[in-house]
Amino acid sequence: MTQDQREQPEAGKIIVPDPQLESAPLLQPNLKQWCAVYVQVNHEKTVADRLEQKAIECFLPLLEKWSKRRDRRKRIQVPIFRGYLFVHEQLSQHRQVEILKVPGSVYILKGSLGPLPIPDWQIESLRSVLHAADTLQPHAFLKEGDWVRVVRGPFEGVTGILIRHKPKRGRLVVSIALIQQAVSVELNTEDVEPIKPLQVGS
Repeated sequence: MTQDQREQPEAGKIIVPDPQLESAPLLQPNLKQWCAVYVQVNHEKTVADRLEQKAIECFLPLLEKWSKRRDRRKRIQVPIFRGYLFVHEQLSQHRQVEILKVPGSVYILKGSLGPLPIPDWQIESLRSVLHAADTLQPHAFLKEGDWVRVVRGPFEGVTGILIRHKPKRGRLVVSIALIQQAVSVELNTEDVEPIKPLQVGS
């Protein structure tokens, strides 16, 4: 997916960021699954509020940062992935229409056969590291690397790619493969164990 596609999308356009995603499991309309919705940039919070008002479960990852305005600084919350939020729904055709009728929604990320689901473990890993605001930061999306699972500590159960930068310290990169976006958090490398690389749709 190019920068132009993200910032100037066409409503209803089919977006497949990576050819490997075509081999991911198909959406099951009768099951609740996570999907990504592209929304108007800078309107993420408004769209999330409107979706929740329609009883549509959504997840908008936010990061606290300092903002300087005139003569003072204040802490604000900004979307980690600009233009994206995630919905957990039974995405029947009717439900898709309901989501896209919300002002500010642009499209649901799809493949040639319909909406592409996001594995639960990716969303849960992201939710877990969001609590580490002090060391959490956006990170370049990684396709390859040393896959690990955290076995102890505050991030126990989180899965991601480990980048070592000190003998016993490193950064764990947690990704949402569908939108090719990631964040990273610092942790003790003794708290992880290696695992086999995970597939996009695992």
